[in-house]
Amino acid sequence: MNRHSFSLKPFPSADLLSGIEITGNISRRCNTLEIIYELFGTLAEIVIPAQTDVPERRNGLWEETCLEFFLGVKNSDQYWEFNLSPSGHWNVYRFKAYRRDMHEEHALTSLPFTVLIRPENLMLSLNLDLDKIITADQALNVAVSAVIKSVNGKATYWALTHTGPQADFHRRNSFIIEL
Repeated sequence: MNRHSFSLKPFPSADLLSGIEITGNISRRCNTLEIIYELFGTLAEIVIPAQTDVPERRNGLWEETCLEFFLGVKNSDQYWEFNLSPSGHWNVYRFKAYRRDMHEEHALTSLPFTVLIRPENLMLSLNLDLDKIITADQALNVAVSAVIKSVNGKATYWALTHTGPQADFHRRNSFIIEL
């Protein structure tokens, strides 16, 4: 098993949320990916979309609080963007190269993740069979990120690393975990 712990950093801005921490771990065993996010802090300061009984594929999840990760095939420009809303809604987009030829990834028809919300903690965990999009022998480069929207309407952008002058989760030099 290939397992990595992570701690996300906010992109420097005037709208930083104080007292928020986002950590977790990601692993790959055979061709199953597991990712767990833990958001700690005063959740009352964050807009958390209400949980739904019927999760569905939705666009624009990054306009609200959304946990994200990106999988790129090593030595290839191709990558996927995974959007996971605390509501249970989700989406996966496939790209041929940096922000080019974006399409919903229809090989995945659901994302089996769970969300647990407590007053000072939000935990999201996903177990994903990757067989529908890649083979087990393909190495992956991974970026982990989050958009956190505060109750004042401002969004903050969190990632493993910020490699450009603006928050941009798609930059391949920010895909720094190898699975």
